[in-house]
Amino acid sequence: SRKVEEDEYEDSSSNQKWVLAPKSQDTDVTLILNKLLREYDKKLRPDIGEYQIDIFFAQTWTDSRLRFNSTMKILTLNSNMVGLIWIPDTIFRNSKTAEAHWITTPNQLLRIWNDGKILYTLRLTINAECQLQLHNFPMDEHSCPLIFSSYGYPKEEMIYRWRKNSVEAADQKSWRLYQFDFMGLRNTTEIVTTSAGDYVVMTIYFELSRRMGYFTIQTYIPCILTVVLSWVSFWIKKDATPARTALGITTVLTMTTLSTIARKSLPRVSYVTAMDLFVTVCFLFVFAALMEYATLNYYSSCRKPTTTKKTTSLLHSDSSRWIPERISLQANYSLLDMRPPPPAMTTLNNSVYWQEFEDTCVYECLDGKDCQSFFCCYEECKSGSWRKGRIHIDILELDSYSRVFFPTSFLLFNLVYWVGYLYL
Repeated sequence: SRKVEEDEYEDSSSNQKWVLAPKSQDTDVTLILNKLLREYDKKLRPDIGEYQIDIFFAQTWTDSRLRFNSTMKILTLNSNMVGLIWIPDTIFRNSKTAEAHWITTPNQLLRIWNDGKILYTLRLTINAECQLQLHNFPMDEHSCPLIFSSYGYPKEEMIYRWRKNSVEAADQKSWRLYQFDFMGLRNTTEIVTTSAGDYVVMTIYFELSRRMGYFTIQTYIPCILTVVLSWVSFWIKKDATPARTALGITTVLTMTTLSTIARKSLPRVSYVTAMDLFVTVCFLFVFAALMEYATLNYYSSCRKPTTTKKTTSLLHSDSSRWIPERISLQANYSLLDMRPPPPAMTTLNNSVYWQEFEDTCVYECLDGKDCQSFFCCYEECKSGSWRKGRIHIDILELDSYSRVFFPTSFLLFNLVYWVGYLYL
């Protein structure tokens, strides 16, 4: 019967149709998760970093049971005696991992004085949590704590005290910090209330200030030079379209690359940092320089009107411009009349378009009409009621304006940026 059931199971499973879901979405989800979790540490809550410190942790207490009378005042013992006496159950409350050093022997020291005083020291390497606020990155300063207390004894049974009121670093030259400058130490003592009781909590803060040398060379100086390079186009003739366009696009792409590189050196945070602000503003300056030439090229180009040309008589009283020109030849030849044909005139919006030759054009304002455009695009529109009480920009002088506006505004931005982040 068992064989019959197995045959029926195989037949039923072979008749089933298995349908596989499309893998396109699964692939996208996998890529997103792999990217997010590449440097993710689930042991740390958001805005928490970590630091590693190698310390000699020393504790001193008195145990009256260990008093002795002898000519020897101090007993120096090895680590084998540590397990034979009572020692405080001190824990590091914000440690992620902690390791004691055991090479070549356990790095522990135990001393007992004849009055029952005990000194216990050991060497530890601790990875501790440090809350990082990176709004001012890379000009940020941090105060990383190392918190310790008793694990099971409340303040009624054991009290921690600092040997000195203020803690000082023994030798600051031994501090090996590559990205930070060690600014000093400060210590506090507080009582923390928990469901198990009130505990004495000791905290020592390591004051750190980030070094800017790396970020200045890798990000700030290249961004500033790229912005300055984009201003070169203001001194290139507006007719050199390939040169100015290539320069503008190159600087925009360079800023995009610099912003990507700058973001890689920064932890994944959801807020804007000081470096993000600087790179973004530099990108806007470079992009604005490219748009400046696009505006200049668009408004200064001589566009031919689409309306039908009308041949009319001369509108201006300056008839001397169209005086027939006669060229005297040799006596054997007659005089040739070189009178030019009347120019073609076309109305375009509120302006008159004169076309005397194929490659030249002149615009003039019609009588009684106002040029409403903010930009004075026509060279001949130099007078009229449209200028009264209004500020207009000569589009042909846009490069001249940009040569002053862009450097001045960028200089003011840098002044506000550096003063605000470094001194305020």
